[in-house]
Amino acid sequence: MTQLADHRCPGPRDRRTWLKVGGLSLGALATGANPTLARLLAAEQEAGRRPVSKDFSVILFWANGGPSHLDLFDLKPQAPAEYRGEFLPIRTNVPGVEITEMLPKLARMADKFAIVRSLHHERAEHSGGTNRFLTGYPSKAANLNNSEYPEVGSIVAKQLETQARDIPLFMANTKFYGGGPAYLGPAYAPYMPSPNPRSSTGDNQYDPIPIYRSGELADSLSISSEGVLALSRRRGLLKSLDSLPRILDQHGTLPTIDGLQRRAIEMLASSRTREAFDLSLEDEHTQQRYGHTHFGKSLLTCRRLVESGVRFVQCQAEYRLRPETGVTSNFDDHSVNSHIFNAYREKLPSFDQSVSALIEDLHVRGLSDRVLFLFCGEFGRTPKIAYQDKSGRPGRDHWPRAMSVFLSGGGLKMGQVIGATNRRGEEPIERIMDSNCLLATIYDRFCIDTTASYLTNAGRPIPILTTGQPIAELL
Repeated sequence: MTQLADHRCPGPRDRRTWLKVGGLSLGALATGANPTLARLLAAEQEAGRRPVSKDFSVILFWANGGPSHLDLFDLKPQAPAEYRGEFLPIRTNVPGVEITEMLPKLARMADKFAIVRSLHHERAEHSGGTNRFLTGYPSKAANLNNSEYPEVGSIVAKQLETQARDIPLFMANTKFYGGGPAYLGPAYAPYMPSPNPRSSTGDNQYDPIPIYRSGELADSLSISSEGVLALSRRRGLLKSLDSLPRILDQHGTLPTIDGLQRRAIEMLASSRTREAFDLSLEDEHTQQRYGHTHFGKSLLTCRRLVESGVRFVQCQAEYRLRPETGVTSNFDDHSVNSHIFNAYREKLPSFDQSVSALIEDLHVRGLSDRVLFLFCGEFGRTPKIAYQDKSGRPGRDHWPRAMSVFLSGGGLKMGQVIGATNRRGEEPIERIMDSNCLLATIYDRFCIDTTASYLTNAGRPIPILTTGQPIAELL
């Protein structure tokens, strides 16, 4: 693999360019206000041409709340009953690699994925853990809504901004609790279809948030006031956007709009952007293979986005449980929230179908070398099962001392398990790695120099990462 030093991206230009970011509404774009995307494009023009990184994209399927490593990818059938859980491991098509019996389709394609079982960090609260995992830095605050450092997708958007053409580089279904662009500014937040503000709070009972067009969202692509790509509930706007260039030309106003603002309109109103969200363009066989479920439609849309040129897509892996199983739609499986094993019995068949479909699809389409799929959350779950709920149902609590990360594609070495935890899954004992090693691996594949620094709002230079080396076994 080409050495990182050969493809380093220069650091940022003057931070003052990014201190103030205007709203991205059609009114602002047409009247000369400072739209988020147009300012991003202006900075690109000021920066000049930069080295082009490799043609590489990431789909991060985020298990908000923290998935249980002991019940998915690091089962301990020989552990005491209060640790091992209710599921048995099954063999995969790679000798020596076992995963939960609840994922039989994935078990038949283990040669196309890898599992890292030995990552850890020190933050045990949800948003603090998310900030730590996705930025590489511990936050000062514990239960923070917005990250104190830029999350990985925002760094990618900043580093690769000169590659933006007619589709945004960074997209998501909604904002992560403890995520965000921090001092890079809202220009480097993801573009989101119908984000739900509750996703960025401690609330864990909201309905799954689509990244795909659905129902009222189906025909209403709009540009929101906060600079995000939104699938608005105002029906008919898509038709207006389709005719926008023609209307402006009729009135002779298009040439008078600042060129950078015009480019912002073209990017967010382009047919390429709209069509990337349109699952009706997929044949029925493909849709059935992914499944007509939230997981299935989400991952199919993620594939369409990276295929269209988006470089980083993040999507929460949400699932609405039956009331008798639990109250949450995420992976925060305390016993007061859900019966963890019944919750997995509900979620995992859909997960197995849609994730295996995505992996298969990426290979068939020749995308597996340049698209990396990741499934993980901010930490693992406690090895010892807890029964805090008055119903006596089982659950697991927060556990950053050990976790499993599932990877597929990205031109990395698949068909392997890296690292190991002790007999109860409490902590790594082989190939012990800080979670920053995963970030370093991602940045390495993007050819991003992690020693590059950005200035905080106080004018302090902060490197992208100060610790963590790419995981050699994957490269």
